[in-house]
Amino acid sequence: MEICRAGPNAPRKVPNDTQDTARMIIDIHGHYTTEPQALHDFRKRQLAGNSSPPAPDLGISDDELRTSVEPQLRLQKERGSDLTIFSPRASGMAHHLGTEAIGIEWSRVCNDLIHRISTLLPGNFAGAGQLPQHPGAPPKNCIPELERMVTELGFVGVNLNPDPSGGYWTGPPLTDPDWYPLYEKLCELDVPAMIHVSSSCNPNFHFTGAHYINADTTAFMQLLQGDLFKDFPKLRFVIPHGGGAVPFHWGRYRGLAQEMKKPLLADHLLGNVFFDTCVYHLPGIELLAKVIPVDNILFASEMLGAVKGIDPETAHHYDDVKRYVEQVEMLSVADRRKIFETNARRVYPRLDAKLTARASADRGH
Repeated sequence: MEICRAGPNAPRKVPNDTQDTARMIIDIHGHYTTEPQALHDFRKRQLAGNSSPPAPDLGISDDELRTSVEPQLRLQKERGSDLTIFSPRASGMAHHLGTEAIGIEWSRVCNDLIHRISTLLPGNFAGAGQLPQHPGAPPKNCIPELERMVTELGFVGVNLNPDPSGGYWTGPPLTDPDWYPLYEKLCELDVPAMIHVSSSCNPNFHFTGAHYINADTTAFMQLLQGDLFKDFPKLRFVIPHGGGAVPFHWGRYRGLAQEMKKPLLADHLLGNVFFDTCVYHLPGIELLAKVIPVDNILFASEMLGAVKGIDPETAHHYDDVKRYVEQVEMLSVADRRKIFETNARRVYPRLDAKLTARASADRGH
């Protein structure tokens, strides 16, 4: 594969078959970053210790919720995506703030708003939730909210923070048995977890520029060192942001696995670990597609997320990731179909069930 050699503004050839890449374009990684002010006001009161139990709707009307996601709806239409797996603001999870009880209440409030949005706009959003993790608290304490968000709210996935301490990594690695009760419930409910940290309280690590990417890479290495999927062969993790540094250093990880007497990475991890496409330039997406098997790549843009500006080299938004995937010449129609749709439906079976039921209902009409 040849990377662009003629300078940053050189035109890229777009394959002629991109118009038939998928029946749907599913973005598996979107965050609610346009929340009404009432949510932020509640959080301030909560952390200040001045909040009473929240009203079920925080005083936020359905019309306010619809208005709040108009930027996402507009960009879905402009960029040609159909449905986003939508979760609370990642940096807003802030598991290290407050008490465990405050975190439980905060998770319920945030998850309830996601549920309302996905109910109001089911053709545009499917819910994924935040877990009420807390530094030092056993992950099993999250199980009641996990069950609620899946069985009552109809969520199709969750975000799992490998470092609820906010950048200090005080807890056990993902392969530690302390996590096992939570993994058992994830397998029972048949929902995947996106490995996603939150804000950083460590001044050494900028949250989106360092902490997120560090965590993606660290999570992969923890999984490589262990044998988690021998115990949980049906457990599925999505590592966001293209897998952090992992694809760029794939040879390093292959070599480390070999030195540790682990199986080949394809056998050791890739039946259970998947990567999204939140990589904001074409050469990065090309590298991802060349290194990681196409069956392990899921389309995502994080819209609206860490990088919202316009790239002066392309005159397009950095996070308009669909354009990059369409320009990767080595990908066939079938490959792009997997990345845009069928991989997501396979990794998120509850999403597939929703979409199948909806299609059946539409045919019935």
